[in-house]
Amino acid sequence: MPNTKSQGQALSPVSLPCGITVLERGWLSSNSVVLCGRERTALIDSGYGLHAAQTSLLVQSVLKGRGLDVLVNTHLHSDHCGGNAALQNDYPQLVTLIPPGQFHHVSAWNPYALSYTPTGQTCPQFRFDAVLVPGSELTLGDWLWQVHAAPGHDPHSVILFEPALRLLVSADALWQRGFGVVFPELDGDDAFESVGATLDLIESLAPATVIPGHGAVFTDVPASIAVARERLNGFVTHPAKHIRYAAKVLLKFRLLEVQSLELPGLIAWAQATPYFGMLARRHFPESDFADLLAQLIQELVRAGAATQEGQMIRNAD
Repeated sequence: MPNTKSQGQALSPVSLPCGITVLERGWLSSNSVVLCGRERTALIDSGYGLHAAQTSLLVQSVLKGRGLDVLVNTHLHSDHCGGNAALQNDYPQLVTLIPPGQFHHVSAWNPYALSYTPTGQTCPQFRFDAVLVPGSELTLGDWLWQVHAAPGHDPHSVILFEPALRLLVSADALWQRGFGVVFPELDGDDAFESVGATLDLIESLAPATVIPGHGAVFTDVPASIAVARERLNGFVTHPAKHIRYAAKVLLKFRLLEVQSLELPGLIAWAQATPYFGMLARRHFPESDFADLLAQLIQELVRAGAATQEGQMIRNAD
């Protein structure tokens, strides 16, 4: 499981150009990137809804009285766009850009199609003004960013690359030690090949610095790509490992959100969560649901991602 930092502002130790600030707050909320140009400001990704008030305060602290002009989402998972509604309320003239694949679900506001209901997660309803077009360029702050399609973790995700700085905002396509759960694989679609193609794309861009969707900014990009490829090869060879990992990620996300929960309550949540039920039926058909949950929780405990005292399950950072 990924490392989980307690919430709060954490600026990257990696040197970034003046005007680019990364807000890193642990794995419940994605990293947010604030770009302050001479004339316009922008934000890339807005974190989880539970942290929306904190997101607003952190963005205000960086903007220092300036307005926020543009909001960009790399993809529409709840931990990347959960603060959209609060920011749109704070800045009524805010222009919001989203990837093209699910714009119709945002227009009609379909939380089931957008994955929020099936995963048992929340995302306040937000609006959008336009879609990001892969292959195009976009000015954010004082920098011209290339928009690239980055399917794999999410089939509609994009990454943003600033070639003059060789700076990449990689979302969940590349972390320092891996990448995000390949959700299409859980639905029965073949997506590991897309993960590999996106890693190839990132390698071809040759970024010097990467701002990932979660975790610290990093510069040893070839090493991170090598780790990601090794992880991908392991999942391709043993797909069941990826399925089990994904199930634990869903449980971990719930623990990050509530921090502690008695075992019957966690089992009840999983039973009421359509995506978790689908995983159990499709990939663990012969397992008793409660027994499966107990096994996964013990794996989280052994990995140091959770603790258990009697019936009480607690998140562990």
